[in-house]
Amino acid sequence: MNFFKILFIISLLTLPSISYSDSHDQKQEVLDKVKEIAKEIEEEEEVPLNDPFAGNEGTGSMSGNIPADEQENELSLYNFKLAGLISGKDYSYISIVNSGGEVLTLSLGQFLGKIQLVDLRLTEAIFKKEDGKYMIIDFNNQVREADEY
Repeated sequence: MNFFKILFIISLLTLPSISYSDSHDQKQEVLDKVKEIAKEIEEEEEVPLNDPFAGNEGTGSMSGNIPADEQENELSLYNFKLAGLISGKDYSYISIVNSGGEVLTLSLGQFLGKIQLVDLRLTEAIFKKEDGKYMIIDFNNQVREADEY
């Protein structure tokens, strides 16, 4: 977009020099208008595209308190959102997205940090922690811990 704006300004700047007009005043008016437009374009603010997966920094994946050791862990399930589930006869996969918009695809048995994907249901994925407890994430972005599932 900026490339076309710059190209437009350059073409307007070179236009008066190749015009066949005899009036110096008209050339000066055109140059003043081009400079005015160039200043307006420079003053415009670049607006970044919104990342739908990024969200706000203040909103976590769980409305309750997140354990302290989970907050600092980059591969904590609390830092991800469940994006998709694919369940087949032989293989099953989930896709989770972190706050940076990066997608991770895990199959049954794979680890996400210290937790292992052990099962999935129609609307949720179940991970097993090292201590034998389970962590369940659903499409509402709720992460809960359970003794069994």
